[in-house]
Amino acid sequence: MKSSTIIGIFLIVLGVLAFTYQGITYTKREKVLDIGPIHATTEKQETIPLPPILGGLALAGGVLLVATGARRAA
Repeated sequence: MKSSTIIGIFLIVLGVLAFTYQGITYTKREKVLDIGPIHATTEKQETIPLPPILGGLALAGGVLLVATGARRAA
């Protein structure tokens, strides 16, 4: 396989995942109270949204790379 085909397949998978999950969620730990030996923390979930246009561009770019890679091989 050529490198453009591999990158194209990777972009297709990335585009499908961006459409499926629509964001990246992570957990952030914050310190609420810190008095001597007493410590209190809280866990907060935050999400980084991924716009659908990003998934569409990755998907279209991947299809384009796979198509041009197949055309050159033939």
